Amino acid sequence: MLKKRKFTIAFLGWMVFITFSCLYSFNEAGVSTLVIPHADKLVHFTFYLVATVLAILFVREMTNGHFPLVKTLWITLIGAIIYGIIIEVLQYALPVDRDADVFDALANSAGAIMGSILAKSIFSNKRGLKWSN
Repeated sequence: MLKKRKFTIAFLGWMVFITFSCLYSFNEAGVSTLVIPHADKLVHFTFYLVATVLAILFVREMTNGHFPLVKTLWITLIGAIIYGIIIEVLQYALPVDRDADVFDALANSAGAIMGSILAKSIFSNKRGLKWSN
């Protein structure tokens, strides 16, 4: 059963990881910080690139590829962008030691766009994966 739902588990686990990482205050955890200018934007980009690819694979797994690829790409892209914006709003609104940042939301969106482009290229290539099973 679990082997049949590997992308479901990976996607849901990744989203829990993103949510926790973005809403937890690591200042109290005593985590040492390595200061690299704008490295957090690369992290946001990577989080949402992976999230979008996993979301697309999740939809493919749940529908056996019977839901159209283009619709899946658009729905997951828009969903990832909205989710990124919601996380930034929560960072602003919740009493955690996190700050909302428009550039984080832009990095999230750029990662989601690149994830959609990557998935489209994987499934559109003649040598790539087939969308429907």
